[in-house]
Amino acid sequence: MTDPFVQPEEPTAAAAIEAISEDLALFDDWMERYEFIIGMGRKLPPFPETWANDAHRVPGCQSRVWMEAIPRDGKLYFAGLSDAAIVSGLVALLMRVYSGRSPAEILATDPVFLKDLGLLEALSTNRGNGIAAMARKVREVAAMQAG
Repeated sequence: MTDPFVQPEEPTAAAAIEAISEDLALFDDWMERYEFIIGMGRKLPPFPETWANDAHRVPGCQSRVWMEAIPRDGKLYFAGLSDAAIVSGLVALLMRVYSGRSPAEILATDPVFLKDLGLLEALSTNRGNGIAAMARKVREVAAMQAG
């Protein structure tokens, strides 16, 4: 079975946010940015079907979103999936920032970057609330791990 947990591409959460910002800046309009984000979602590692259940569901999302986390070597790794293409892309974006980071780094990385990137304004209110709920879930897991 392929590892369902997202491996970090950048050395830090801050570097991941910077890279995403640079990626999004390449596009002229939000339709192109949405296509890019949907493409990110398509590249997520396969999420085990057995995890697509209520125990893994993220509350507060209009679409169905499932997440799982595992601690490895002092870092937290996340897996995720949504039944909506754009939301899977948003899951991938969050995972790129937060997966493979220490609980302390996750807690130190405020999800305000979503607003700074213009994502919250560009998304519908429901989608904006959903990505905020996903970011909250990631930070709750990190807070529990940090003890």
